[in-house]
Amino acid sequence: MNLIAKKISETRKFRGLTQEELAEKSKINLRTIQRIENCENEPRGKTLQLICEVLQIDISELVSKSNSKKNTIASQITNSFFLLILNLILVGIIGYLNLDSGANLNSRFGALLLSVLIPFTIVFLAKKMNNIQRMLQFGFGYIIYFFLIIIIHGFPIGFITGLFPCILISLSVLYFGSGILEYKEQ
Repeated sequence: MNLIAKKISETRKFRGLTQEELAEKSKINLRTIQRIENCENEPRGKTLQLICEVLQIDISELVSKSNSKKNTIASQITNSFFLLILNLILVGIIGYLNLDSGANLNSRFGALLLSVLIPFTIVFLAKKMNNIQRMLQFGFGYIIYFFLIIIIHGFPIGFITGLFPCILISLSVLYFGSGILEYKEQ
């Protein structure tokens, strides 16, 4: 059931009106009301205005909610794509600083700092997310990268270069970071 039809049907029932009574009060054909509530027809213009007047629904709010529902699918796809790219960039930077053949102590220290600072920034900006949701959205790239390094280079290389400790630190900060921030705020 689409959002407009659902709202009309719920409000009509809440107001204690039958479809016949709504049709009579709004001066709209009963069959039109039935088609709207069965999602066979979407009310527009004068029809929508008459129904909203009888049911005392704000027409602009009803239409904007219907449009925002359509935009959420596109925004979810865009957000998922952005999170995928963000995860790959974060893991790529830390991996490059650790696994590069020219990686020295300075670059590994930089990777260690980034593995703390970037997740803390994410935790600070995403305060409303719970720990698991934040770790899954921003940490799945680390988890995938961890398994790829084990497959490609083996566990010892990932551990000796410092990549695995950096990944572990990042995931820990993503998961436990909100607790640390709450402790500081008190």
